[in-house]
Amino acid sequence: MLNNLPFKSFFQRTGQSEISRIFQKLFFGVALSFILLPSNGLAQAECPAINVKIQNIDNNTGVIACAIFESPEGFPNKFLKFASKVMITQIKGKDASFQFSDIKPGKYAIAVIHDENHNGELDTNWLGIPKEGYGFSSGAKISLSAPSFSDAEFSYEGGDLQISIDLNY
Repeated sequence: MLNNLPFKSFFQRTGQSEISRIFQKLFFGVALSFILLPSNGLAQAECPAINVKIQNIDNNTGVIACAIFESPEGFPNKFLKFASKVMITQIKGKDASFQFSDIKPGKYAIAVIHDENHNGELDTNWLGIPKEGYGFSSGAKISLSAPSFSDAEFSYEGGDLQISIDLNY
């Protein structure tokens, strides 16, 4: 079988035992199979993650933006500058989901907005009352102002964590 391959001289050296030739053929076959395997054939298991499900989306207009913060700085309004990670998705139906992977154990807070007009911020009226959907981790609510980081804070110990956030309009 190897006699027709250009590697013939590599595998068939003088003075080698039959066991050595069998080992070389086996090694070549295994190496060739790794080269020919599809890339997903050796895919690793998924990383542990914080999985966020956004519920009660009012309409399919615009996008949902979800930001995870690891400190109070910039929470919740300045997510583009201070959030550890920001994800944005198109809306399909009444729910959306996000998966934040490569997150170290610690304390975090999440802010979500339904950016209906694609301007990258939560629009408010002249009194400062939101005109678009919003939500926060740990069920934090808006009173006279946005909730603090500590109101929305949760602990992440590693592994998979499921969080549901309801949007308020």
